[in-house]
Amino acid sequence: MSVQFPPSAAPLAAHPVDVLPAPVRARLLELARGAEPVSAYVYDGAVAAARARELRAALPEWAAVYYAVKANSYPGIVRALAPHVDGFEVASVHELELALGQKESGETPAVVAAGPAKSVPVLTALVRARVEAINAESLLELHRVSRIAVAEGVTARVALRVNPADIPISGSLHMGGAPSQFGVAEPDVPDVLRAARELPGLDIVGFHIHAASNNLDADTHAAYLRWCVEWSVTTAAATGIELRHVDIGGGIGVAFEGETPFDMARFGELAALVEPPVGVKVVLEPGRFLVADCGWYAAEVTDVKASYGEWFAVLRGGINHFQLPTSWDIVHNVAVLPVDAWEAGEECPRPVAERTRVTVVGELCTPEDTLLRDVFVERVRAGDLVVFPNAGSYGWEFAMHSFLGHPVAGRHLLA
Repeated sequence: MSVQFPPSAAPLAAHPVDVLPAPVRARLLELARGAEPVSAYVYDGAVAAARARELRAALPEWAAVYYAVKANSYPGIVRALAPHVDGFEVASVHELELALGQKESGETPAVVAAGPAKSVPVLTALVRARVEAINAESLLELHRVSRIAVAEGVTARVALRVNPADIPISGSLHMGGAPSQFGVAEPDVPDVLRAARELPGLDIVGFHIHAASNNLDADTHAAYLRWCVEWSVTTAAATGIELRHVDIGGGIGVAFEGETPFDMARFGELAALVEPPVGVKVVLEPGRFLVADCGWYAAEVTDVKASYGEWFAVLRGGINHFQLPTSWDIVHNVAVLPVDAWEAGEECPRPVAERTRVTVVGELCTPEDTLLRDVFVERVRAGDLVVFPNAGSYGWEFAMHSFLGHPVAGRHLLA
């Protein structure tokens, strides 16, 4: 009878340390020589820029790549991506200001805005910034944008976010076709658009359809792109909308243990077969795909201990710094970076676990602060660093910073 592991556990071995690029190892060891226990993110902007260039090069000219800032809002990463993307997708005033600060040759960057509960202050900031499109989530939001635009004496460009009734494509696609706080249900779209056309100060440019999530199948994602374009063209014609903008959201997946990476070349080949009408921009909003592999989260092992025959590596960090593995219940493997210096010297024994399975936990007072279960390690000692590769997206931004009041994780950009 085979052993059954919970979803967040796996019978796997830790990565060898050389999975960490030499500059990352050097920077982390430099941090380990400091006075404070290490708990930090290290980012490489060149890695994110290369991924953006890869996607941009694979797509037809009619497609635009807008970076979803929510995935990683560290200013150095946003700055590194700015020359290699066509714009930014934002969901807050903070993200808006960060995106608008990335000016090239004095030109204001293109920005689209999303979010299911945009407040009046947020909408006001978006209208004043004259963003390329506000992805409106409801008729009430359209009324609010209209009122703000009229008061400001401008016309606001809006795209209606749609929750489609059915996406006739198989694969890792969801966020559509079910009750949701996101967007307008497809059956209600004609009535909402009819009412919106009567509102002053609005320019309805098209649609936002974000129904894909973590899709690793290039064929399926290209079919999804085609479906979004065709649905938008048909719906615009039926409702009297002058279609200029189709936003298909993000959703390109990131491969983890044993998964096959997204085939970018194949996706580009199939996307080139789609033919939007002349003058229609098709926007892709990748976030995680662009930045996942540009970041590493590292935390010092404060203790190594056995309990009823099981070993635990206790970190100076945890879900207050890196919550994604626990929230998504995914297996996120680690590497152990040895730190030879031992702060206590010979005065205090240095606990160690060797050639055994270890569960990696954090510093919080809850058993939920468990990042990885039952990973085989050759050796882990108190004072070593446990490092999570592929931590560049939804890491620092997604964490529970305030729980227990521990210091937040530091962030460092490789030179």
